[in-house]
Amino acid sequence: MICLWDSQNSWDFSKPREPCGPEPAEAWAALGLSRPPPEAGPTLHRARREVPPCLPPRVSLPPVLSRRCVHSKASVLGDPAPRGRPQEVEILDAKTREKLCFLDKVEPHATIAEIKNLFTKTHPQWYPARQSLRLDPKGKSLKDEDVLQKLPVGTTATLYFRDLGAQISWVTVFLTEYAGPLFIYLLFYFRVPFIYGHKYDFTSSRHTVVHLACICHSFHYIKRLLETLFVHRFSHGTMPLRNIFKNCTYYWGFAAWMAYYINHPLYTPPTYGAQQVKLALAIFVICQLGNFSIHMALRDLRPAGSKTRKIPYPTKNPFTWLFLLVSCPNYTYEVGSWIGFAIMTQCLPVALFSLVGFTQMTIWAKGKHRSYLKEFRDYPPLRMPIIPFLL
Repeated sequence: MICLWDSQNSWDFSKPREPCGPEPAEAWAALGLSRPPPEAGPTLHRARREVPPCLPPRVSLPPVLSRRCVHSKASVLGDPAPRGRPQEVEILDAKTREKLCFLDKVEPHATIAEIKNLFTKTHPQWYPARQSLRLDPKGKSLKDEDVLQKLPVGTTATLYFRDLGAQISWVTVFLTEYAGPLFIYLLFYFRVPFIYGHKYDFTSSRHTVVHLACICHSFHYIKRLLETLFVHRFSHGTMPLRNIFKNCTYYWGFAAWMAYYINHPLYTPPTYGAQQVKLALAIFVICQLGNFSIHMALRDLRPAGSKTRKIPYPTKNPFTWLFLLVSCPNYTYEVGSWIGFAIMTQCLPVALFSLVGFTQMTIWAKGKHRSYLKEFRDYPPLRMPIIPFLL
């Protein structure tokens, strides 16, 4: 929008004005008229009134008026800023709208991760892992790989900051979660003092299933520790520190509860004896192998150091064929392992642990299933989140 005139310099064309003088032939020709003869008095008078009066000389606008009236396309329509030009980035608090930081001359190809690093220089208490930058105070967090010039912002980008709280790496969380149950279970298995009474200190159980249960339980958590170190590739590097206390309470608490009853001196073996134990052991071993196979297949889908997401498909490994029916077969095999362990020990705390774990893994599986459907249009429609044909 460009203002050509203001009220003080306006001209009133409603009042009759005297012509500027003899009109040139070009002016009459522009009006589609020919110069009338001298004797055509009334016609001449009427034609003269139709000729526009002389316009005033062109006046340049004052600088202040120009800046007020002329708007750029980016500021009015919200179009992205021109590419190749440095941009300005202001970061506001998402709750109070207080300006926290102003970054000048940011390269348009800068990523959100680089902007977080610049923000950390002015606010060291908020390291990049704690930051959540958004285009809207209540919107979703921008990804670290998002590029500034591809965002719907103008020459001055406004981002809103939220503090995610103290963070801890996923590797540390998993190692803490899984090392605890392994150590706690062995304390009960070896019957250290003050657990079952002095007369049972350091004594071993006479039931074979107790020793077998200890082997299976230890194998499961040793496998998890090794997978954390050498197999898993995490899409997010950190998680809130508060989560480690919740997760450790769940894993450590259930491990102590299960171990207390399975290794108790008065523990009784399963009702159907060796046959029940062998069947449950077969279920446990098959599901453990299946779980490991799925983790390896998922690992191969994501190159090291990247966050690439692809549709998982079955491989030559028969354990991965469950991908034909479910989106998260690793959870399916995990639940199956604990069901086998519950049948083997015939212990109520193990059954409750399996039920709680199944509930939580179902929530995770449904979330991942929805994410797959949203991200990939050609996602196989036959798959269910965790249980084939049911759930």
